[in-house]
Amino acid sequence: MTEADKESSSSFELGTDGPSVILVGVDDTTTASRAGWYAAGLARRQRARIVAVFVAPLHGFVASGAGGAALMVAQDEAFREAARDMDRRAQEVAAELGISITFIATRGDPYAEIRRIAEEVRADAIVVGASARSGHRFVGSLAVRLVRAGKWPVTVVP
Repeated sequence: MTEADKESSSSFELGTDGPSVILVGVDDTTTASRAGWYAAGLARRQRARIVAVFVAPLHGFVASGAGGAALMVAQDEAFREAARDMDRRAQEVAAELGISITFIATRGDPYAEIRRIAEEVRADAIVVGASARSGHRFVGSLAVRLVRAGKWPVTVVP
């Protein structure tokens, strides 16, 4: 075995023989739910594992004082509750289909966080739901931004 053969056999390679890690963006929208089910079916058929990512956007402005603090506490609790519910549902689907799902909940810019996590977990593919917001036709949706990054195959589920 040559040195090049040794290096290529031990190095990580994206996108070979179908995906082994599929990252799916999830939230409480219908298109994200469809994306989750699509990714689950793909993972079952390909014997891949899923990394389900929920990204809650950061809220830029919070009023100061007791009202602002109470709002921040309420937003934090809502985020944790939504994350717990999504994680529970993901584990139910994993058990039902016999697949592996890792759930990650984070806050920030959805594009930046999904991209960061995809690189960390070495995702072979990304599945997201199509945006239902009309303004994204002009600004660019999450899916379009991920496609333009050109690092992973991106499936957009309507």
